[in-house]
Amino acid sequence: MRHASVQVRALLTEEERLRYEKLFEVGKYLESQNRHDLAYTIQRELEILIEPAIERLQEKGRQRGNREYLDPIVTRAKNDEEQL
Repeated sequence: MRHASVQVRALLTEEERLRYEKLFEVGKYLESQNRHDLAYTIQRELEILIEPAIERLQEKGRQRGNREYLDPIVTRAKNDEEQL
């Protein structure tokens, strides 16, 4: 079983996190029983479960990128206004 990144897991809702942990435990058990066919199915369910958290992480990145791009522009505009 492959864990989702720490950043993604941090953005799971409480309900999503609990479901993630339970499914992960089931997947680990199935792997220990050499039921890799069923563990694969669980891994796919985990990937579907974390998709909303991945989207939230991407949105945070876009917001951060916009802020890093816009902050210097706003600062320059304020400085230009002060010089007038």
